[in-house]
Amino acid sequence: MVTTQCQVNTMDTLQLLTAPTRRRTVQRDDIYQIGPVEWEIPQSFRNDMRVPARFFASKKTVGEVFKDLSLEQLVNVTTLPGIVSYALAMPDMHQGYGFPIGGVAATLLPNGAVSPGGIGYDINCGVRLLLSNISETELAPYKDQLANELSRSIPSGTGRGGRFVLGEGELNKVIELGAQWAFKNAFATDDDLKHIESGGRLKTAHANAVSELAKKRGSNQLGTLGAGNHFIEVGVIDKIFDPAIAYAFGIRPNQVTVLVHTGSRGLGHQVATDYIRLMLEEMPRYEITIPDKELTCLPFSSDLGQKYFSAMSAAANYAWVNRQLLTHLARQTLQYVMGCDATLRLLYDVAHNIAKIEEYEVNGKKSKVLVQRKGATRAFGPNNPEIIKEYQGTGQPVIIPGSMGTASYVLAGTATAMEKSFGSTCHGAGRSMSRHAALKIQHGKELQKELAEHNIIIRTPSIRYLSEEAPYAYKDIDEVVNIVAQAGIAKKVARLRPLIAIKG
Repeated sequence: MVTTQCQVNTMDTLQLLTAPTRRRTVQRDDIYQIGPVEWEIPQSFRNDMRVPARFFASKKTVGEVFKDLSLEQLVNVTTLPGIVSYALAMPDMHQGYGFPIGGVAATLLPNGAVSPGGIGYDINCGVRLLLSNISETELAPYKDQLANELSRSIPSGTGRGGRFVLGEGELNKVIELGAQWAFKNAFATDDDLKHIESGGRLKTAHANAVSELAKKRGSNQLGTLGAGNHFIEVGVIDKIFDPAIAYAFGIRPNQVTVLVHTGSRGLGHQVATDYIRLMLEEMPRYEITIPDKELTCLPFSSDLGQKYFSAMSAAANYAWVNRQLLTHLARQTLQYVMGCDATLRLLYDVAHNIAKIEEYEVNGKKSKVLVQRKGATRAFGPNNPEIIKEYQGTGQPVIIPGSMGTASYVLAGTATAMEKSFGSTCHGAGRSMSRHAALKIQHGKELQKELAEHNIIIRTPSIRYLSEEAPYAYKDIDEVVNIVAQAGIAKKVARLRPLIAIKG
């Protein structure tokens, strides 16, 4: 429970409340195996822990979790006021800002903590999968042309603007209406809206919670990829694990697919920057002690906590519109190259940096909690009222992109995820190497040539930095997916093999 306010406002106290302290790192002897792929750091490990810390790893990968500070960050998450059950990390976890990437925490409402570090700077970074009506054989004669046209039509790279430049009035509509704005402006179909998490709109968004600087940064970035690990990838279904669910999803062997992976661009980054600063200034009014200032937080019920949630919701809506506009461009490009009969149907769009109000059993009774997912994907199981009727019998589709040059996966949410992981699973392969270290291993041109030898076409505005996202910089996606499947928090449905990647 968050403690009451106090009348302390000095910067010295702010530093005292948020300054990192030297603590012993988590060692192999500090963790206990509680299931085939589940591990726990008990609450007794540190006297400021409110709940245990749990993570998913196989015996093969458990040693990797000690290579960075992700476990220490996970332990820090357990100190959040109002946290319930345990702090969680997925098998793709690695060190992040405040929370480890791959982290999940649920705090009891109304007074549990909301922390911008639990969502991250790229609010509603997420991924969607589009299913085509063409096969790899049909695509083959057009593959090079499609790569070139996608590269021309989809802006990518740091700070790059696009063709959808909006004034503040229209931008306010985007961030309050989300994907419904795209539908009203003929960039989305009614079927698209049904296949986006939360319908592509959080109604808690308010334009007045977003700063003018954030709006300025986002005014010309809709319909753009950005940089880093963001991409549009054309692939093909090369293996099906669950034929019944694949059939229900409309997935078939050798089917060409398009993955879209990006987020809220500069607008979302600025929202995070703004509210981390504001919360740091506000924290001395509350007797909240945190071990790391990157975990800056306030009660969800506080005025600033509510305002941040509105701004985060606005950035999430912006991201859904961004992915929808990229979908619109991808559809136009595919039809231009292959003819008007070529189609792309949205299977699902899922966020993996977001906070949502959800209901779970806590201490034997149903309770509303704020689930903060950072580098983790919602994975609701069958018969959940939050997912559309089409997926009630299967669980929601879960889209897990791999690293450049490796496989991606379609999974399905499970009832076990609702019991074990607050309806969450992994979000990708997870980095095993920093971008700086990856750059030292191989030049971008060499990597592009190497991928071409495996029949993967790469297009990027910055070939120099391509190797930041090389497959060797990431964990083994097959192993990550096998772990969540073994844990029962997602079910394997199909695997995708990359053909074309447009990189930011």
